[in-house]
Amino acid sequence: MAAELHPCSGKLIGLSNSNRTAQRNQPVQEFNNGLVLSREPLKDRDVFTVRIDKKVNSWSGSIEIGVTSLDPAGLDFPSSATGLKGGSWIVSGCSVLRDGRSVLEEYGRDLDQLSEGDRVGIQRSAHGELHLWVNGQDCGAAASGLPTGLWAVVDLYGKCTQVTVMSCEPPSLAERDTERETVEEHEQEDEEVVVCGVREGEFGGLTSAVNLAAATNGTLEEVPELPPTHNRPDKFPNNLEPETGLTEHQLFDVLNNAIVSLYRSEDNGGGDLGGGGTGTDSGTGSRGDRGSSSGGGSINGNSSDSGGGTGNTGSVSNSPAGGGGARLGAVTGGMLTNDALLFHEKCGTLIKLSNNNKTAERRRPLDEFNNGVVMTNRPLRHNEMFEIRIDKLVDKWSGSIEIGVTTHNPNNLDYPATMTNLRSGTIMMSGCGILTNGKGTRREYCEFSLDELQEGDHIGLMHKASGALHFYINGIDQGVAAAQTPAVVYGVVDLYGMAVKVTIVHNHNHSDRLRRNNAIMRALSPDVGRPRPALDLTPDTDAPDRLLFHSNCGQKAAIISEGRTALRPHATDDFNHGVVLSGRPLRSNEVFQVRIDKMVDKWAGSIEIGVTTHNPAYLQLPSTMTNLRSGNTNQSGTWMMTGNGVMHNGTTILDEYGHNLDRLKAGDTVGVVRKEDGSLHFFVNGVAQGPAAWNVPPSVYAVVDLYGQAAQATIMDDVADLPPLPEDSLEGPTVMSPSSPCSVAGGNSANDLRFHQLHGTNAVITNGGRTALRQNCRSEFNDAIVISNRCLRDGELFEIVIQKMVDRWSGSIEAGKIMAGVTAIRPEELEFPNTMTDIDYDTWMLSGTAIMQDGNTMRNNYGCDLDTLTTGSRIGMMRSATGDLHYYINGVDQGVACTGLPPEVYAVIDLYGQCVQVSITSSSGPQDNSLCTSNITEKSFSIHSPVAGVAHRLHSKHGKNVVLLGEGCQAVRVGGYAHGIVFSAKELKTDELFEVKIDEVDDQWSGSLHMGLTTLAPPELPSCPMSGLSPSLTQLRCKVTWLLAGSEVRRNGLLQRQNYGASLDRLTVGNRVGVKRCSDDTMHILIDGEDMGPAATAVAKNVYAVLDLYGRVTAVSIVSSSVLEDSGSVKAPSLSSDSCSEGEEDRTPVEGGEPALVHNTVMAFLENHGKNIQLSHQNLTAARVSSYNQGLLVTAQPLPRQQLFQFQIDRLNASWTSSLSLGVIGHSPDRLNFPSTACCLKRSVWLLQRDSVFHNSLKICENYGPNLDTCPEGTVLGLLVDGNSCLHLYVNGMDQGVAAQDIPTPCYPLIDLYGQCEQVTIVTNTMSTVGGESGEARCQGDMEKADMVDGIKESVCWTPHPEVNPNKTCEYQALCSRFKDLLTLPDGYFNEDAKYNLCYCESCHKLRGDESYYKRGEPPRDYALPFGWCRFALRIKPHCEVSNSFKKWHIAYHGTSVGALRRTLDHAQLLSGTSSIFSVSPVKTEGPNGYSEPEVNSSNSLPGRDRERDREVPRVQLSPTMRYSGLEMFAPKVQFRDPRSHCCHQAQVGFQVCVRPGSYKVGPQTLGASEPLDPRFSNTEIEWITKDQGGTLLYGLLIRVE
Repeated sequence: MAAELHPCSGKLIGLSNSNRTAQRNQPVQEFNNGLVLSREPLKDRDVFTVRIDKKVNSWSGSIEIGVTSLDPAGLDFPSSATGLKGGSWIVSGCSVLRDGRSVLEEYGRDLDQLSEGDRVGIQRSAHGELHLWVNGQDCGAAASGLPTGLWAVVDLYGKCTQVTVMSCEPPSLAERDTERETVEEHEQEDEEVVVCGVREGEFGGLTSAVNLAAATNGTLEEVPELPPTHNRPDKFPNNLEPETGLTEHQLFDVLNNAIVSLYRSEDNGGGDLGGGGTGTDSGTGSRGDRGSSSGGGSINGNSSDSGGGTGNTGSVSNSPAGGGGARLGAVTGGMLTNDALLFHEKCGTLIKLSNNNKTAERRRPLDEFNNGVVMTNRPLRHNEMFEIRIDKLVDKWSGSIEIGVTTHNPNNLDYPATMTNLRSGTIMMSGCGILTNGKGTRREYCEFSLDELQEGDHIGLMHKASGALHFYINGIDQGVAAAQTPAVVYGVVDLYGMAVKVTIVHNHNHSDRLRRNNAIMRALSPDVGRPRPALDLTPDTDAPDRLLFHSNCGQKAAIISEGRTALRPHATDDFNHGVVLSGRPLRSNEVFQVRIDKMVDKWAGSIEIGVTTHNPAYLQLPSTMTNLRSGNTNQSGTWMMTGNGVMHNGTTILDEYGHNLDRLKAGDTVGVVRKEDGSLHFFVNGVAQGPAAWNVPPSVYAVVDLYGQAAQATIMDDVADLPPLPEDSLEGPTVMSPSSPCSVAGGNSANDLRFHQLHGTNAVITNGGRTALRQNCRSEFNDAIVISNRCLRDGELFEIVIQKMVDRWSGSIEAGKIMAGVTAIRPEELEFPNTMTDIDYDTWMLSGTAIMQDGNTMRNNYGCDLDTLTTGSRIGMMRSATGDLHYYINGVDQGVACTGLPPEVYAVIDLYGQCVQVSITSSSGPQDNSLCTSNITEKSFSIHSPVAGVAHRLHSKHGKNVVLLGEGCQAVRVGGYAHGIVFSAKELKTDELFEVKIDEVDDQWSGSLHMGLTTLAPPELPSCPMSGLSPSLTQLRCKVTWLLAGSEVRRNGLLQRQNYGASLDRLTVGNRVGVKRCSDDTMHILIDGEDMGPAATAVAKNVYAVLDLYGRVTAVSIVSSSVLEDSGSVKAPSLSSDSCSEGEEDRTPVEGGEPALVHNTVMAFLENHGKNIQLSHQNLTAARVSSYNQGLLVTAQPLPRQQLFQFQIDRLNASWTSSLSLGVIGHSPDRLNFPSTACCLKRSVWLLQRDSVFHNSLKICENYGPNLDTCPEGTVLGLLVDGNSCLHLYVNGMDQGVAAQDIPTPCYPLIDLYGQCEQVTIVTNTMSTVGGESGEARCQGDMEKADMVDGIKESVCWTPHPEVNPNKTCEYQALCSRFKDLLTLPDGYFNEDAKYNLCYCESCHKLRGDESYYKRGEPPRDYALPFGWCRFALRIKPHCEVSNSFKKWHIAYHGTSVGALRRTLDHAQLLSGTSSIFSVSPVKTEGPNGYSEPEVNSSNSLPGRDRERDREVPRVQLSPTMRYSGLEMFAPKVQFRDPRSHCCHQAQVGFQVCVRPGSYKVGPQTLGASEPLDPRFSNTEIEWITKDQGGTLLYGLLIRVE
């Protein structure tokens, strides 16, 4: 046939050189889809040979080659050769696969190790055998029984990127001679026995060869020496060179292997150790009559003339003293020498085989403890490892697994109840000893005891060519167990006692075995995990290598008790400088453990522990060990566990790891160990927390940092109670062993779902089996499959939450995020592939939007897309009772994905591509998909209720010193330090969080807030609450009350627990405290969203939240909402009347505003968002849950033209600077990979940031609208694109004008929750919006427009609402306030609450949406708002507050000087004698128009005035606008130095006054100005003059600073 490739090939293949060369395109980006086939079917004996031309190092795996019966002309090419079905044999690596299933695991040369230039060929022999040829060398038969008409297959996979066909012809002459001999062997009528090309007649018989092996070196010298990589040759060499030679053992190995190759699956031969045994009468097989009488041995079933054994079917004697011959019993059937090692079909009566006979399990393990013997399906080869893994143990019986070898053929053996009952031909390891023929020959063979091994441990044995038998525990050779064993032995396993299930392990990777080594610590450190002899329980204090603390320690630390104890003597004065190190380096697998002896309840943080390469004798100790950043490589420096994270050289390498050390109490223990493989593990109270770091160098010192609360620690010499590391050292506190009370195996509860201990090579299981992560996530994107620990029950939801993602793999083939599904394959039987879609049977997966079954897509465009999920998203899967598979995204059923699932399926998660870490939620069904923050990373995913729209309220019954504000949302203690008890208005539902924020503290008191739950129903209290409540919550006794006071948990005032968590006494303004009753009847306290764990148990169901405003805490406000009250339709938060500010309610602007906009499309946030975003309230509310960035949001729907999209700022965090930005994006955000901030978006983006407008990160406009950084909580911001494609910003319903033009269609609103802004909520059309038509309904009472002062109702004007000015961050207002303080005016003149002050700077008035002019009074008269000034509210006289006579007065302004302020305020009105330009002056004779000019500086009265003139009523000059009254000649400027910034500024002052209509006259300006001073007021009407006493009322002090 032609040596060419078929033109049909994989989709990435390019052919050239007359179809002789194939190249895989995009070799760096793609690793598969590189299949090519031969142009024509292969002829028998033709070798189709290709040369490897090019390889790349980007991938693992390499060329694969084989044959297939599929015609390439009509073939739908799979992604790789292993996907070929319908009669395909592929050689991959060193394995042979048929139709994708492994049939031979150790064959020939490893194709992955071939280099460029190497040649690989494939051949079908004349007898239907498959042969692999490498560089001209035949690797032997890989498979048999192949049909004719096969095409050659070559897969340019992984590293292999280009091949060229070299030839397709029979082998060369030299190779053909050998092949011919093999062909002749198959053609012999009498089926002569051929040993690798040497016929029996030529060699003188097999027995002659055996005798020859026992003789001199005559023939041995002609056998070539075996290369060191071949421990066991499969056949004789083709050439016998005289200069080479073999030892007697090597030749014996060759011959023995040839003998083993003749054994068949129904072999009837048998024998005993020691030279003989009685056979059975089972007769002979089909080949039992073959043999020869030469050489003193026989291969005849009826022979018994050598070896001392007799029997009707013969016996075997391989002992050197057994007569020098070898005798084979009768054999039937056939077996290749390369057959995989499996369990024999014939086994003990209670044994069940599975997994292609690789797994054996004892039935009824709780009822029976024996009858569990299994044997291998063929004899063991010399130097072949027979290794098993313990899959399952039960904690009922004594004794455990036994393993060994036997000469008994499994076909003939009458299996005993236990293998130690067999009195012949058997060597077994039992416990830690060796039993030969049932009798103990070595009591203490090794330090391991098989009875102490755990699930996941490996046990192996090897029959050496020398005849020695070795056992291996977790890959560690235990030495020679028996010096001489027969040549033909079978492996045998006895599943006895505790041992229930084992699996044969074919991959003997030494490093992998060390990673999962559970018992190394017990062998090398006997103190760990094993009871020690009584004499060793008392440590030898004089031992020179005993672990002690080094004398060189931190500045504030001290070492006592002969080096065993470290402490901070002044722990209440200092919180750091408490670093101590061990006196010597730790040995491998040596556990360093300390007990916390003493803690102080003052500081934050606690003990830290780890290791360092630094010698304490030469180390200058830092204040805290995490500050030590020396060490310039990943293999040096310091590794510390701090909190629940791990740091290397001061940099966090693991965010969520293990138990939080900050929550430990006195008496708890922490430990660290560096394992022999270089991995670092930590222990908390004896529980292994999993691997924390890898490649940690040897000779590291232990480090303990007595930080924060930790004051004293002592080294624990006796760690006998410390359990061993679980498999892979990855399981958390609840996954230790089946015998553990907290074992998840066999659990029946709904919350026992965990990740299985078996998983992909790159996966790591932590947090007690609840969390899975992919290690090396930036260099590895696959091999991270995890599977549930048990089958899913019908209707049971398996749900995980995505906790961490990386942007490393975007834009490439690995850009997927996660795959989820189910499989019917048991975890023990699953050979974990690179990705789960490589599994071709019994597996259903969702990848992106595609539903895949057995690796093939069966449905596209499913209801959800996993590639769009982000951090915080939840994915669930459920098998219904009818066999349907459902997926749930964030608790929402996505519909039926596929049907016909088998009854028992396991949940599977593939942490692929960008998805790095997931955790199982507490959900057990679709009814409850909430994230269990007590079991999973509470810090990253704490759930905060929005500030706005609170559903919780405080009850009207409360302590006598408490006043409720804000419709029951705020509580203030107005006197004393006690009597501040308040209750929730309703009973709390299960898992409902009641949370408050501390608003004010008074440091003159000690003590702090108390919080808890009570069965006392507030409605039962008397109508006068002060007579029915105790002064403090700790004294409340009438009902059952559980509370937290400081860090102490009390029940009815009695102490129940100390050092529960962070002390409430440390809380200050801004901290949040919450309480909830969980479904397990426990009370949990949350501080700033972090669950402190269960504080009390057995809490009653009908309880109210209760808190005590005690001591320092004087005011709190509710920040939680009852999301459980309306699960059907979650209402977004609405704006309360508290956010009303000047000019927002019932006011009448001079010019009408725009009509209200109609909301048509319902908007919600898209699930694709920044990684720190968490959505709630049906995606209407978005909160940033950590850090200050990664908070980008877009809407799921495009923004229609002329529709206003509005959202409200719910929560700000003053800890950060800057705030949110918003805008629109002109392309679909479904698959957008969000950067850390919005300013990094550079394609089709318009962004409003601060007071500027940006397009594609370039500034296009400045001084637009208000400064968004100053927007307070409650502000409503909006975006609108008008019919001319112009973008508008709305602030509290007020249009700020055009921000940008040419906005494309469609566009999507974009929000960046940056810095201070932590939470926003979309304002729906059912919500009241600031500035909207519903504003009137939000205000108290119904009043006329003329009853307003600056847009505020008269009744509110004199007693302003606490939230009249929500802006608390304006720097200009703060500057004006500091100038006011410099004036040293008495505080009694001003309103006590600074919240009543208003700033009219550009940002503030735009945020409020103020108009420039308003009408006021009766008849109405225009006035202008004092833009650029800051108003400080003055105290109003009591009789004025209740009077209604001022409701119809007008508003005016009066400019004055700083020197006149005090006198004016003293008299509470404008008087004569002030130095103001607008000061009072005597009334002159009126002019013809009734208007009189004022005298300048009338305070300096001229001499000679008569008494009448002195008695004339002074007149006051005012103006309706500060553009006139604020001129410098009326309000002189003064210079001052800001005490904060030390910068010089100029300031002016004035008054805002109310003027009674009819008490003044309107006249022209007196400055002689020609230009209009105010566009609204004519220069002829801009000045008002009044002379009536009591006609003006001082309302506010105005200050302007330049």
